[in-house]
Amino acid sequence: MKYVVDVNGQTIELELKSTSVNVGGETLEAHLAELEGTPVRLISIGDAVHRVVVRRGESRGRYTLWLDGFRYEVEALDERTRAIRDLSGASAAATGPAPLKAPMPGLVVRVAVQRGDDVIAGQGLVVMEAMKMENELRAASPGKVKAVHVQPGTAVDKGALLIELE
Repeated sequence: MKYVVDVNGQTIELELKSTSVNVGGETLEAHLAELEGTPVRLISIGDAVHRVVVRRGESRGRYTLWLDGFRYEVEALDERTRAIRDLSGASAAATGPAPLKAPMPGLVVRVAVQRGDDVIAGQGLVVMEAMKMENELRAASPGKVKAVHVQPGTAVDKGALLIELE
């Protein structure tokens, strides 16, 4: 499974497999073991072995890690969840109207707005079906619908412009 991980403000993309991890195009053997009766885990990546303590954060995907005595604030989300969150405005502060783009290839099921509608941050704009699941895409900030580029039944690619706001 692919993940997007933010570590102290730096973004890293990685892919986890059963016995390996791919980071930046380099694949290394990886193994995680718990030390029974303690919060410490041992992680081996390639030839290196590290001690890590993990504490779950306040929101989904957030953790505090103590790795070999150093503290790291981490957010780790699978790439699909991260793309949906980024494009739906679930974690964004109001930064002005941004266009709504498809976070993944899929089929537009419903369009909840039309040209000229006023929208608020977090309002559902489009429902897409991808991988047999429906995903509601929301406005990242308040604005007015400038243009609607899709209609129900439209198949779209990842990154396709769905709705423009002003």
